[in-house]
Amino acid sequence: MIYHHGFGVKQDLSKAVEWYTRAAEQGDANARYTLGTMYESGEGMEQNDEKATEWFRKAIDSYTIAAEQGDPEAQRTLGGMYESGDGVMQDDVKAAEWYRKAINSYTKEAELGDADAQYDLGFMYHYGQGVKEDHSKAVEWYTRAAERGDANSQCALGMMYEFGDGVPEDKSKAFEWYSKAAEQGDAGGQYSLGSMYESGEGVKQDYSKAIEWYTKAAMQGDADAQYDLGSMYEEKEDYFKAVDWYTKAALQGLDTAQNDLGVMYLQGQGVPEDYAKAVEWFTKAAEQRLALAQFNLAGAYEEGRGMRRDDVRAVEWYAKAAEQGEANAQTNLGAKYAAGEGVPQDYVKAYMWFNIAAASGVTNAIENRAMLRKLMTPEQIAAGQKASSEWIEKRKEE
Repeated sequence: MIYHHGFGVKQDLSKAVEWYTRAAEQGDANARYTLGTMYESGEGMEQNDEKATEWFRKAIDSYTIAAEQGDPEAQRTLGGMYESGDGVMQDDVKAAEWYRKAINSYTKEAELGDADAQYDLGFMYHYGQGVKEDHSKAVEWYTRAAERGDANSQCALGMMYEFGDGVPEDKSKAFEWYSKAAEQGDAGGQYSLGSMYESGEGVKQDYSKAIEWYTKAAMQGDADAQYDLGSMYEEKEDYFKAVDWYTKAALQGLDTAQNDLGVMYLQGQGVPEDYAKAVEWFTKAAEQRLALAQFNLAGAYEEGRGMRRDDVRAVEWYAKAAEQGEANAQTNLGAKYAAGEGVPQDYVKAYMWFNIAAASGVTNAIENRAMLRKLMTPEQIAAGQKASSEWIEKRKEE
């Protein structure tokens, strides 16, 4: 795990796989499950669905033995695997059965004062695992555990107070609970404390304190903290540090960090200008459906930066971003339809996308729509307006 997440050592996924494999071959259920997820995603190794399934099945065997002996963590993990279909046929009935057993086991332990069980019970009520979602009950169990010093519960309770989830919103109480968790070394608490110092919510704004707490969390491998540190250093125009932290978060798969790292390579900030690297990072984020990255990748295809110009691929990525509501992508997609670049020329579709983007206040879309109207028949304009209205209404329903 320390090599996997870079806890106290340089992150090394190959070494992580090596140690997970050793533990997994000795029957460790968690190692088997983690190997399954790594083979499934291709993290630290070549993606291999067959290997992923093999390790998931072995994990199921190990968890089942422990679960049948009354281990609530194993029962809960089995519930999750049957719910998601990891290594087994997806089965909501079996998922519910194991979740119920976990709830019963945790409740017995929690009533006896076990803080870990109290936290787990709070989590299950919070997210509706095996029970009806009940945020008030989640707060109740989190509080019991938090008062016993459980850092996970203190952090969770801080979040509930910060967002008024199951309790009245209270930023000061959120800050109080995050502080308790952070002082125990909890990365989530440290990150949240940094966020409150950065925003000035619940505490006087203090960027130095924000950086201090973000750094503590980031050093533990928290990708969100690494990304926010990168953003803060970028704002301070310390581009080398920004790139360093963006890279750490991007390598963990955080889409926003991948996109912003791509921008740094595109602009040559903190690194030598490298369009091919920019495209590589934009692609990783775009494939995770980050609309801004899809827009940036489309722009690279359109302008031929880091690759051969390809209007068809540009349209493809502009369309993906536009469908997610990215207004600038909608504008550029409209322009492609108007000019017939990468798609057959279609004034109605062009007008539709200009109209949608114009509703978001994009100046170029408003101007382009006005110019396009002069080339369209009244019937085409009506069709474009109808199409844009239908798109907006459909999006409201989603």
